[in-house]
Amino acid sequence: MAHRRTDGRGPVSGGVVAVCLSGRKGDKKRPVEAALLVRDRGLEGDAHAEGGLRQVSLLARESALTLEAKGLVTEPGDFAENLSTEGIALAALAIGARLRLGRDAVLEITRIGKECHARCAIFRQVGDCVMPREGVFAKVVRGGRVRPGDRIVPAE
Repeated sequence: MAHRRTDGRGPVSGGVVAVCLSGRKGDKKRPVEAALLVRDRGLEGDAHAEGGLRQVSLLARESALTLEAKGLVTEPGDFAENLSTEGIALAALAIGARLRLGRDAVLEITRIGKECHARCAIFRQVGDCVMPREGVFAKVVRGGRVRPGDRIVPAE
């Protein structure tokens, strides 16, 4: 059940491309070498690490790259995502699906997409943003270190 998808398409395992943090809400996140996922909080040192259902944000790098066809060059963190991933169809996962990152950390998907209250700089530049449709939010079920290169697999 941990790997159940809502649309039946796309792979259920992949990897972490970047781990990104920001000290203030609304700021672009910056890549770091590694970070600690704290149970029921989020990523240590990130402005959004305050519990709730949107503790950690994830965005597939493949989603971000779709905007390159519109002339936008993106880097991990540009969409305010904590984790940039590749090789996993994040937006196709079911709410409640659990993912293991690296050796120890486990996330549970709590939300797909988000409401944009104000148009971000990316939307103003190219007329589109993937985060409202394809950004994924999760809570930390089991903490642990996460770093670029870590595998993401269904958690049992």
